Amino acid sequence: MIVIDEHFPESQRQLLKGWRIRFRQIGYEIGRRGLKDSEIIPLLLQQRRLTFFTLDSDFDKSKYCHSHYSLVFLDINEYEAATFIRRFLKQRKFNTQAKRLGKIFRVTRTCISVRERHSEQGVRFEWTD
Repeated sequence: MIVIDEHFPESQRQLLKGWRIRFRQIGYEIGRRGLKDSEIIPLLLQQRRLTFFTLDSDFDKSKYCHSHYSLVFLDINEYEAATFIRRFLKQRKFNTQAKRLGKIFRVTRTCISVRERHSEQGVRFEWTD
C-alpha cells in the first residue's frame, strides 16, 4: 500500500490518480487531519507493509526504520512529488513492496539514497530511467 503525507498538494494527488497509482492520504483515507509527526509512526505500524511518501525532512532519520513499512523522503519541490513517486516506483531495485520494506529512502533530482535497518551507512543509486 502507498500512503502519502497530508501536505501533498491536490494537483499532485490528481496526477497520481490519473496515472492509476493507488494510494491513501493521511487525513483523508487514513488517519485524521492534523496528525503530528509523532502520531504518524504508530499509524504506519498499525497498517503494515506500506510505503509512506513525505515531503517532511523530519522523517529522514535512521531511528524510523522498521521492517513493517518503508519511508520515502522526497527532497524535491512539492509540485514535482507525483512525478518522483511514479519514477521511484518504476525503479527495478524498488518496484515491489518487499524490496522497499525496512528501508528509508531520500529521493532527490539526481539520486536515491537508501538506509536499511541497523545500518548507519547508506547506499546511493543514480536514477536508471
